Amino acid sequence: MKRSVLACFLTLMMLLGLTACGGAKTEEMLASGSATMDSWAEAEAPAAPADEVFDSSSGEGRTQRAKQGEKLIYTADLRMETTEFDRAAAAIEALTAECGGYFESSSVSSWGRGYRDASYTVRVPAERYGDFLTRAGELCHVLNKQEYTDNVTEAYYDIDGRLKTQQTKLERLQELLSRAENMEDIITIESAISETEAQIESLSGQLRHYDALVDYSTVNISLQEVYKLSNVEEAPTTFGERLGEAFRNGWSSFTNGLENFAVALAYGWMWVLVLAVIVVVAVRALRRRRRAKKADDKPEKP
Repeated sequence: MKRSVLACFLTLMMLLGLTACGGAKTEEMLASGSATMDSWAEAEAPAAPADEVFDSSSGEGRTQRAKQGEKLIYTADLRMETTEFDRAAAAIEALTAECGGYFESSSVSSWGRGYRDASYTVRVPAERYGDFLTRAGELCHVLNKQEYTDNVTEAYYDIDGRLKTQQTKLERLQELLSRAENMEDIITIESAISETEAQIESLSGQLRHYDALVDYSTVNISLQEVYKLSNVEEAPTTFGERLGEAFRNGWSSFTNGLENFAVALAYGWMWVLVLAVIVVVAVRALRRRRRAKKADDKPEKP
């Protein structure tokens, strides 16, 4: 009798995607077993929350959606420049610590031109994301800011429901294992348990990954050190102001071009020297050739 009951449950596991072997079974037991497993899955898997419309750009909208159970991943790209690099870098570090965040990565480089560039990937608690982004933009001159929101609610709860179903399977398989009597049944059930545990570990890892992205928002910061901030002048309104601005910009562009040319010559002075030597040699050779040709063309005196 026990062997017949065991075969019924193993056949049921095969219908759910597990490998099992068994013996004789009745249709009533199969039907009741399937209905029981369906009810378990429905009871354990939570329904995704109903959709409501909130303004995700505001802190209040983000809080409302979080309370409703939506799983939202916030990411921002912030490109800034500053004339006081050390002060700005220290301020970003202090703001990150104040908001309870941390640096996932950071790098600083100079590229051999005297000015430095920094790149930071900052993770901050989702509830402080808006505050951090606003205050970070006040530390330096912002060139560009972009925000992204990824709604993973459906995928998250789908994985969560599958995980609970696999956990229920594991409990039932462990119960069957405790009642198994022969080695063949024990080996089959243990194999099914191993597969189920692997599924549980994979689904749990996916949920942990989503939880980390949802709980801590990501802000990618690019900070550039400059001699003068760009695009900080007020836009001219009258024709005279526009004309004066054009003359100033033209003169500034001309002087900057001369400075860049001088710097380029300083970097490549050796090539300039070599080129000058080649030109001098070529000119002298050309002059000698012309003199020789004139001498050949000059008629001899009788």
